[in-house]
Amino acid sequence: MEKGSRMDRKAVEDRIKELIVERLELEDVAPADIVTDAPLFGEGLGLDSIDALELGMAVKKEFGVAFSKDPAENKRVFHSVASLAEFVEASQAACEKEAK
Repeated sequence: MEKGSRMDRKAVEDRIKELIVERLELEDVAPADIVTDAPLFGEGLGLDSIDALELGMAVKKEFGVAFSKDPAENKRVFHSVASLAEFVEASQAACEKEAK
């Protein structure tokens, strides 16, 4: 993503869904199959801790965000596509504010 350009929430959510399918090589899942508010781990999409690391690296590279070292905070952020998108937007807004 280019610096200075921000996607709207729906576009961020859609891109995160694409990253999940692409980076985690989910053969039987299409991005459109992923429910935005559904849990990504456990009974939701069923991702595991290795998937979380892969997804975290993909989101960091795609959106230029940094995650907390606090496991509880990261658990909240990685709960769903919606919570990840909210984190990305908040991080990008904070960076823009600092840049001004």
